[in-house]
Amino acid sequence: MKNYVKALILTAMASCLLAGCSGSSDSASQGDGKESYTIGIGQFAAHGSLDNCREGFLLGLAEEGIVEGENLTVLYENSQADGGIASQIVTNFASQNVDLICGIATPMAQSAYGIGKKQNIPVIYTAVTDPVAAELAGADGTPVGEITGTSDKLPVTQQLEMIRAILPHAKTIGIMFTTSEVNSLSTIEEYKAAASDYGFEIVDTGISTTADVPLAADSLLEKVDCITNLTDNTVVASLPVILDKAAKKNIPVFGSEIEQVKIGCLASMGLDYIDLGRQTGKMAAAVLKGEKKASEMKFEIIEEASFYGNTKVAENLGITFPEELTSSAKELFHEITQ
Repeated sequence: MKNYVKALILTAMASCLLAGCSGSSDSASQGDGKESYTIGIGQFAAHGSLDNCREGFLLGLAEEGIVEGENLTVLYENSQADGGIASQIVTNFASQNVDLICGIATPMAQSAYGIGKKQNIPVIYTAVTDPVAAELAGADGTPVGEITGTSDKLPVTQQLEMIRAILPHAKTIGIMFTTSEVNSLSTIEEYKAAASDYGFEIVDTGISTTADVPLAADSLLEKVDCITNLTDNTVVASLPVILDKAAKKNIPVFGSEIEQVKIGCLASMGLDYIDLGRQTGKMAAAVLKGEKKASEMKFEIIEEASFYGNTKVAENLGITFPEELTSSAKELFHEITQ
C-alpha cells in the first residue's frame, strides 16, 4: 500500500513538472528565463513587395531579441489573393492560440482583425495603404482596437512629378485597380485630384479577379500614353501580363515600388518594403513583450520615397532618364529579372 501511494505521489509530481514546461495560449517561459512566442503571419498575395515585408518583419523582431527558431515559432500562410482563403487562414491561427497575428496587405489585415478581436488576439499589419479607409484606424490614426501597423501610402505627387520628368509630352496615365480594394479606390481619387497640376488626365479601369486582367489591359493600353501601378495586390500579381502587353505597344509602365521595377516597370518613386517590414516588426515586438498595447500605437508610415529606375527597360523604350533623377537614384537596375 505504501508503495502504491508513493507511486501516486511520484506520478503527480511528474505531471506538475510537465505542466510547468508546457505552453499555453499566452507566451511560454523558456528554460533560460526568456519568453517564447507563437505568431501567425498571413500574407494576402505572392509577390516581391509583400515577400520583402515579411522578411523585414522577421528582421525587426530579431533586432528586438525575438528570433525565429530560438524563442519564436512562426506559422505562415499565403492566401494567393483570395479573400475567402485569407479568412480561413486567420481562423486557423486563432484556433492555435497564437500570441499575435501579422496581416500583410489590406484584405489580410481586415480578416485578421475581424477574427482577432473576437478572441482578444492583437493584430499588427503592414503594406496597408490607407488604414483609415480600411476602417482599421480613425482619421487621426488612432487604432479601432487592438490593431496597428504600418502604411505603404504611395507618394502620389512625387510619382506624377517623376512621370512628367521622364515623359514630357505624355497626356494620359492609365491605372488598373481591383474594385474591392478600398486602398486602390482612395489612391485613385488622390491621383485624379493631383493629376491636372502636372498636365495629366487619369484613365482608370476596374477588375474583380486576375482573370479580368488581360482584357482590361488591352482596353486600357488603347487609351493612354503610359500606365502607373498602385500597390493593388491582384493587379501586381498579374503584372507580367500587363508588362508584356505594354511592351508590344511600346508603352511605359511605372511601378509603385522596387520589385516592380526589377521585373520590368520603367521606374518608380517607391518605398523600401524591407524597411517597412522591419518597422512593423519592432512594433510587434513591443506588443509581444507587453511594453505597449496595439491600441496605444498609431499606425506609422515611411516618409521618404526614393527613385528606382530600370535602364534596360528605358533602352527598350528609347527613353533616357533625366540626370536629375539618376543622380539621386537609390538604385538603378540594368536587366529585367523574372
